[in-house]
Parts: sequence; structure tokens; C-alpha cells
Amino acid sequence: MTALLVKAVWDEEASVWVATSDDVPGLVTEAASFDRLMQKLKVLIPEMLDENGYAGGDATHLFRVVAECQAMTDRIAA
Repeated sequence: MTALLVKAVWDEEASVWVATSDDVPGLVTEAASFDRLMQKLKVLIPEMLDENGYAGGDATHLFRVVAECQAMTDRIAA
């Protein structure tokens, strides 16, 4: 079974994770925490696949989330 790829990026300004996927057409969602994002993806991925006529019915869908988050830190002199 090939995993569907989902990309998640932290939006600092909005304070949310934003997820999209080329493997799941139309998938765009956001959540304030990564755990909540995963919960939403478990519901939305099958729904979006059904909406796009993906053959598979009640099949289990394996997906992989690749997350990107950028942060800054300051060096404190000793």
C-alpha cells in the first residue's frame, strides 16, 4: 500500500498548521495543534477521496504527513 503524502506547514502569523496534498485533490485544512490536524485528516482524507471518485469504498488509506516549521532562537552569551 502506497502512502498518500500530506504536507503540513506551520503558519506563524495565524498560529495554525495548514495541510494540503497533491495526492488528495481539494484537501486543504488547518488546525491549531498537530494532534488536532491529524484527527481532522483522518476524517477529511476518506471524504475527499470519495468526493473525487477514488475507487476503494471502505478501504483503509495510509497517509504520511511531512511537517515543516520554522523558528528563531537567540544565542545567549555565557
